Amino acid sequence: MPSTRRICLLLLTLFLSIPCVTVADEATNNSGKNDGSAQPLPLDELRTFTEVFTKVKNDYVEPINDRKLIENAIRGMIQGLDPHSAYLDKQAYADLQEGTSGEFGGLGIEVGMENGLIKVIAPIDDTPADKAGIKPGDLIIEINKTPVKGMSLNDAVQMMRGKPGTKITLTIIRNGADKPLNITITRDIITVKSVRKKTLEPGIGYLRISHFQMHTAKDARKALNELIKENKKLKGLILDLRNNPGGILSGAVAVSDMFLTKGLIVYTEGRIKDSRLSFSAKPVDMLNGAPLIVLVNAGTASASEIVSGALQDHKRAIIMGQKTFGKGSVQTILPLTDDTALKLTTARYYTPSGRSIQASGITPDIPIKNVKLEPVEQKGIVVKEANLSGHLKNNTESQQKQSKESGSADAESMLKSDYALHEAVNVIKGLILEREIKHDSKQD
Repeated sequence: MPSTRRICLLLLTLFLSIPCVTVADEATNNSGKNDGSAQPLPLDELRTFTEVFTKVKNDYVEPINDRKLIENAIRGMIQGLDPHSAYLDKQAYADLQEGTSGEFGGLGIEVGMENGLIKVIAPIDDTPADKAGIKPGDLIIEINKTPVKGMSLNDAVQMMRGKPGTKITLTIIRNGADKPLNITITRDIITVKSVRKKTLEPGIGYLRISHFQMHTAKDARKALNELIKENKKLKGLILDLRNNPGGILSGAVAVSDMFLTKGLIVYTEGRIKDSRLSFSAKPVDMLNGAPLIVLVNAGTASASEIVSGALQDHKRAIIMGQKTFGKGSVQTILPLTDDTALKLTTARYYTPSGRSIQASGITPDIPIKNVKLEPVEQKGIVVKEANLSGHLKNNTESQQKQSKESGSADAESMLKSDYALHEAVNVIKGLILEREIKHDSKQD
């Protein structure tokens, strides 16, 4: 018997030896329960598989080894499930581990698949992709003049990675652009600093989380404690999750727990028992109830949507910005060997109120359009008290100047160039004022 025939029979025997697996419909997946019914294995399709394997092995224009054929079959089977499941070969598995640790080589861009094209979920802050002007929602149609249509996501990612200092040209389609754009980017070592902080005005802090990695929650707690010390007391905080493509679930849970004192943060439901999890808050709010605003946009995805949804459901924060990406599924890494693994979608996650974010996203409490602030010069002559001859001096002028100087020039620049952040500061000032009035009323 030819070796190919033996391999095909071995594959068929292997398939036939697998116990019957229940195939659940969409409603079953949503409930996370299995109705107990089972379907027989599709023997005709398995025979077709062995026939295709034989024909490709014998008749393909070039010789191809059995290992590659089987790997391609596995890759195709997983790729056909959803945009986020994948077979991770040795290189892809190593890249994934690098990504979660926070340092890797490449462009600094989070991508997914959409209609056979590579869709940008979000560029990572201060990376080559971010500096080159890549935006959430961009569709990559060519990488170095090579069309991506029909290419696997892993293959596309591998093409974008490369030696630091080398250049790569992405051809993208952008909503609103008349024609495809060619953007050349220089690869670099990507060291992701996922947490940044700044005092915008006295008592108003800004915490930026660009990605959820293994150390993100620890870094966020440290940054928030530093903001509290800098301001002696934080009156309010703006948490910026814009263009945050997600990451590790535990990081999102821990960051949510920084601001909640009780209740559910998130729960997951899937077909198997291990995929049904729930996470609850511990009784410590690092802000002691001070006003909190969360900034989101179309690049806010996955783990960052967990944070937004939990804080919104508990009415702990006001969500401002644009509707989020809508990735509400959980991927589990299932090692196959020391070097390979499956990244498999095993559950959907739900906000505390039972909302599924999958394909719908988080709708902000206060929508903000993506616009740009530009100063308008005052026309004509404007006369104020300070222009009048012999006007009285302001005896508190030096104090006001000192108070103004306590806000950094960087913060002022951010507020001038970032409309959403500017509006968030205005809203949080109102919330702080309301809180102070209530506090004074109670004392009276």
